[in-house]
Amino acid sequence: MSERVPFVVIGGGVMGLSTAWALARHGERPVVLERFPRGHTRGASHGETRNFNNAYADEHYLDLLARAREGWDALGTPGGEPLLRLHGLVSHGGGAALGGTGAGLVAIHAQLRDRGIPADLLDGAEASGRWPGMRFEDTVLHSPDAGVVRASAALEELEQRIVAAGGDVRWQTPVTHFEQDADGVSVHTAEGTVRADTVVVTVGAWTGALLSGITLPPLRVTEESPAHFAPRDPDAPWPSFNHFVTPGGWPANVYGMPTPGEGVKVGFHTVGDVVDPDARPFRTDKLADVLAEYVREWMPGLDAETAAPISCTYTSTPDEAFVLDRVGRIVIGAGFSGQGFKFAPGVGAVLADLALDPAARAAEAFRLR
Repeated sequence: MSERVPFVVIGGGVMGLSTAWALARHGERPVVLERFPRGHTRGASHGETRNFNNAYADEHYLDLLARAREGWDALGTPGGEPLLRLHGLVSHGGGAALGGTGAGLVAIHAQLRDRGIPADLLDGAEASGRWPGMRFEDTVLHSPDAGVVRASAALEELEQRIVAAGGDVRWQTPVTHFEQDADGVSVHTAEGTVRADTVVVTVGAWTGALLSGITLPPLRVTEESPAHFAPRDPDAPWPSFNHFVTPGGWPANVYGMPTPGEGVKVGFHTVGDVVDPDARPFRTDKLADVLAEYVREWMPGLDAETAAPISCTYTSTPDEAFVLDRVGRIVIGAGFSGQGFKFAPGVGAVLADLALDPAARAAEAFRLR
């Protein structure tokens, strides 16, 4: 079988589906090719929730977050509920936040306020009074316009929007290889070849293997193991949270969020072992005792003995900046470094811009260098 289409998206995780939806919003009918079945757990998009964390000071992340917020809102209310649960985010600690500047809480607060994003600085005692299940350091940044994304519901809604617009999402259709020439790109699968004008590659941990002919920054694939913990008081309020730990203490910054029916997720950021995504051990005991110790010290409202661990992957660049760029007829979205899901509709919009217009450029921080 051989066919010709304008746009092929390789990879049906949240980034690929978001890109295909953005193309559909421009009137296109993209074809998405995903190697695994719907709902698989081999990539980085599965699960019920992801942090919708807006604690960034870098302009390129805040710009991308604004595009993402428009997209999340435009996806409506699947199942009668918005895809964003805005129960708020609290960030504390004296270490460096995510993002290229390593900004602290005061700088992040100023940037959010300058953009009209609600944000308040609280002292530790005030924060402990509002969220008694947590301990805090002296200064706490509260972002009420943050919370979690309903991750699995988002994937379902994105696929439905793509198909309703005339696009096609093909599960269990692995791409073996592709080549580009002056007239297009030949994408080869077991079912045949799809000829496309432009191809978008959003394959997460498999990016390096599929794009071996393109010079990319080092992409480090790790297996991470956060865990859900049961609240001692089921009625206690829980925000999403960041703890920017000072170096020399805990292994890494800590993040987390409530997931209804599962508990409160708590995890260290980027501490896992490097893995081959095709030979992943699905190990969940990495630093499990240390994570439970952290919960005992900083999360008194959680029962540290109830850990239900999760296995997930990060694909990280050295500076944790995303790769959003175009090489010839190939558009690349990669290196989301464990912080990408919340940005997905914004990432999809940028990748669609790059696919539709060869002259378009992403923010400089996201370009190949």
